[in-house]
Amino acid sequence: MGSPKSHHRGAGPVESLRDEFRAHLEMFYGRLKLAAPYDSVEKALGSLVVRLNALPPEELEALSTNAAQRWAHFREAFIESGLSLKHRGIIAGLARSQESLDLPPEFDQLLTVYTSGH
Repeated sequence: MGSPKSHHRGAGPVESLRDEFRAHLEMFYGRLKLAAPYDSVEKALGSLVVRLNALPPEELEALSTNAAQRWAHFREAFIESGLSLKHRGIIAGLARSQESLDLPPEFDQLLTVYTSGH
């Protein structure tokens, strides 16, 4: 087989973005040392797929090079699925302190959901 990242090669843009979002969610919960709420993660992935399938092909293709737009879609799926309501108190406290978080800056798109009320 190949490296774990090679699974994107044969996938279309929707599948690649879904896989990217899944990896981000795994990192998010893993680094926060929290169990990912499986049903809500699956709901978020489904929500993302619905959102992406509704986009015109050129806009969908543009997401591959525009990280800010990708993260905006990830954030919306995160909120729509109810993930932002799971572990809310714990994550809000961590997001406010930011001391022990070991997340790349783009994850602020998810963390601000807990500190700004969306």
